[in-house]
Amino acid sequence: MAGNTFGQALRLTTFGESHGVGLGGVIDGCPAGLPLTEADIQAELDRRKPGQGPTATKRKESDTVRLLSGVYEGVTTGTSIAFYIANEDQRSHDYGNLAEVFRPGHADWGYFQKYNGIRDHRGGGRSSGRETAARVAGGVIARKILERRGVKIMAACVELGGTAVQDWATLDLDNARTRPYCAATEAMPSLWDQVVLAARKAGDTLGGIVRIEARNVPAGLGEPVFDKLEAVLAHAIMSIGAVKGFSVGEGFGAAKLHGSQNNDPLLPADPAQPGKGTFASNHAGGILGGISSGQTIVMHAAVKPIASIAVTQQTVDKEGNAASVLIGGRHDLSAIPRVVPVMEAMTALALADALLLQQRMGLGL
Repeated sequence: MAGNTFGQALRLTTFGESHGVGLGGVIDGCPAGLPLTEADIQAELDRRKPGQGPTATKRKESDTVRLLSGVYEGVTTGTSIAFYIANEDQRSHDYGNLAEVFRPGHADWGYFQKYNGIRDHRGGGRSSGRETAARVAGGVIARKILERRGVKIMAACVELGGTAVQDWATLDLDNARTRPYCAATEAMPSLWDQVVLAARKAGDTLGGIVRIEARNVPAGLGEPVFDKLEAVLAHAIMSIGAVKGFSVGEGFGAAKLHGSQNNDPLLPADPAQPGKGTFASNHAGGILGGISSGQTIVMHAAVKPIASIAVTQQTVDKEGNAASVLIGGRHDLSAIPRVVPVMEAMTALALADALLLQQRMGLGL
């Protein structure tokens, strides 16, 4: 199975399935001398782990991480960093009726077609959202690299089940992780509680939109032509299973603007100096020509509703016969908020990789 590695200078390779023994990963390319402990990684894993909040699955996993290599006396050694997270609360019998049929909206059909009819139907196997725990662990290491340059990454939910933040002036991503749903404003959780309640009563699920910001990103990151920074970030975010849409800056909204509205005028720095300047606006979302501009990178990601709904659905079995399926087991009502730290982690991996690639050019970044 290809496609298990992300990055060039900083490379994360992950392994494991939802109902296997465990999952984990290996980070290559991390510089020596960064402080790193299991507690650092655990703090982020605890944000993602199941069993928390009104939309989360009732599966209970401690997601306890073990560092296996690449760290000595609390500091990275420059060698491969390996980590492992055991699965503790598998209930594979919940999926017994799914071995012969395909769940609508899931990866079942795609895996069956690609791998000659061989697939792990227990919780989705490798396609399960549980796979993202390894991404979050890897993202902690990437953040350590970015912190040396003062880069800060944060994300928050701005829309859930079609109910969106209306007043963008009230956005407060700095405190989002302390709010229910990782909400971008104080006002939204009470509104979303009602949306979640209605969906739960109907046996249905919800999608949403997450805003991601990367602040203090140095100008000059990105590798034209095929590895433009927004292309790498799109790869990072779109590789998350529930994500179906991605935009930078104005995104699709830019199509409705005139050039005079969408351009970000440049202003001289105070005092003026060669190669320095400021911007009057940030419609570009911090990326120009595929290269970071020095402004805040602003992205949005559309998250689809969880495919496992408590309603009987029409499908076919492995023999091509008509069938119906009612999905049991324990499932999230929405990928939000647990997907939020995953998006932060993938953003960190993409930007740390870009930073290390730029450093190889010897420009002092």
